[in-house]
Amino acid sequence: MRTDILSSLESITRVRGVRGAMIVSAEEGLVIAESSMEGIDGAAVAALTAGVVARLARATEAAGRTAPAFVHLRAHGGGLMAVPGQGDLMVVAVTDPEVNVGLVRLELRRAAEHIA
Repeated sequence: MRTDILSSLESITRVRGVRGAMIVSAEEGLVIAESSMEGIDGAAVAALTAGVVARLARATEAAGRTAPAFVHLRAHGGGLMAVPGQGDLMVVAVTDPEVNVGLVRLELRRAAEHIA
């Protein structure tokens, strides 16, 4: 299974504009596995993404909706994208601003299916 996870992360990082990819424990905000470029603080990304996704899930459930199937946080210097996986796992990508969002989303979903 470890090889499948690493292969899935490598597929995400091969997309132009992706600076890193990781499997994160959504409940604890910890990195389970990662493939990131130098300068990416995986622990900080994992904690931030887990916190934001948890709050979004609570807000959407309070509004009578289901939890998000895709989260995209966009900032001036880049962004974070997350897709829920099996159990409390999620797949996260750190991106440059000009990344192809649709392609990254597709690769995130494929990775989430592989870790199921």
